[in-house]
Amino acid sequence: MVSPPDTSVLLDYTQAKLAIVDEEGTITYVNAAAERIMGCEPEALVGTNAFAYVHPEDRERVTAAFAAVVADDPDAASVIEYRYRTADDDWVWLQSRLTEIAEADVDGYVVSSYDVTDRVAAQRERETTETRLQEIAAKTSDVLWMFSADWSECLFVNPAYEEVYGPSIEALYDDPRSFLDAVHPDDTAVVEAEMRRLSNGEPADMEYRVNPDTEYRRWVWVQAEPIVVDGEVERIVGFSRDVTDRRRREQQLVVMDKLLRHNIRNDMNVVIGEAEHIEADGPPEMAGRTRVIRDTAAQLIMTAEKQREIIELLTSPGTPEAVDLSSAVTRVGRAMRERYPGADIEVDVPETASAFALTNIESAIGELAENAIVHASEETPMLRLVCRTTAETVTVEVVDDCEPIPEYEYRVITGDHEMDDLYHSSGVGLWLVYWLVELSDGDIEFETPPSAGNRVRLTFDRAAD
Repeated sequence: MVSPPDTSVLLDYTQAKLAIVDEEGTITYVNAAAERIMGCEPEALVGTNAFAYVHPEDRERVTAAFAAVVADDPDAASVIEYRYRTADDDWVWLQSRLTEIAEADVDGYVVSSYDVTDRVAAQRERETTETRLQEIAAKTSDVLWMFSADWSECLFVNPAYEEVYGPSIEALYDDPRSFLDAVHPDDTAVVEAEMRRLSNGEPADMEYRVNPDTEYRRWVWVQAEPIVVDGEVERIVGFSRDVTDRRRREQQLVVMDKLLRHNIRNDMNVVIGEAEHIEADGPPEMAGRTRVIRDTAAQLIMTAEKQREIIELLTSPGTPEAVDLSSAVTRVGRAMRERYPGADIEVDVPETASAFALTNIESAIGELAENAIVHASEETPMLRLVCRTTAETVTVEVVDDCEPIPEYEYRVITGDHEMDDLYHSSGVGLWLVYWLVELSDGDIEFETPPSAGNRVRLTFDRAAD
């Protein structure tokens, strides 16, 4: 007949730390799990007081809970979490269940403990993160929000909502679709269409007018994403940013641009017409001076047109996408050969060179190329257009033999010096190049090669060919 196993041996194989303590908290038995959890041999713990290992900040709470169990208080908490000291004076979090032993021949209380350090640490990290996010949400001027997939429930919105949209947060929680009442009536249909797209799992990026208290003069830029779990949209999160000032500046730019271009074009056409009459009717020695007048007026008209391109670029920049810069450089080279047949033009490009840039980045390359020929001091202008790729970038170089571009011309443009009355760039074309490159998330560099002339290098992130 097989003898029954020793119960104490079986207890040593359990994951929980099992201890028996008397009414004073003195340990009379502890299983082998104590060594795994605390790093202490069980024999060393027997005879010591269990409360001596409890963290000082938790000790009063633990002893009170134990006293309630001893007193057979019906409201006593039988499970408690606290920190416990280890053999190397570190702390682990234990979750303990306190139970009185019912056996008549055994006196004491069983404390069954599990190491929950990892869970507590994770929970505290989540709580810390949540607290920080709440602080950010409370302070930011952006409206942060979260709705259910069908927009029937507002799950979260921060205080900025009231400042930007107008209505109260409470009204939004009571009626989640009430924010549509704060949208300009002419924009509501577009917003509702984007809401449907979000519910179907598509992201949204839009601008519209809000806040009836301001007669809908506020513009917001909204970006939103559906949260998809197991193929189903569960929530929709996003932010709304007040872009009223930016929209106002864009409108002012457009209005001023139209006025300036209209006035400059009309006035310069008058100047050109009068110069032609003077040249036709005046003495021959006036021809040279009238030619200067005509050329200057034509240059001013061209400058106004470049200004228009810059205004359009700044107000509606678009988004960088994959562009084959090898083809763009080739087209620019071909156009320059047709326009300036007497120039020495060389084009060196790979078969393809796909990079992320604005689709009209070719205008920047063309502007640099034409400047190189027009401002050449030699009878036969030299132009080199080079395109090179690396694993991560695509570079376009425009090399000429002109007089070096004055440092003050490009240091203002690249942001290395503030513009003032004495230190400024006069080239509208260079500004157009800069903004095309900047809005393409690219870089622009100006160099003077050892052989004189200029090298302008444009660098972009490479896209998959």
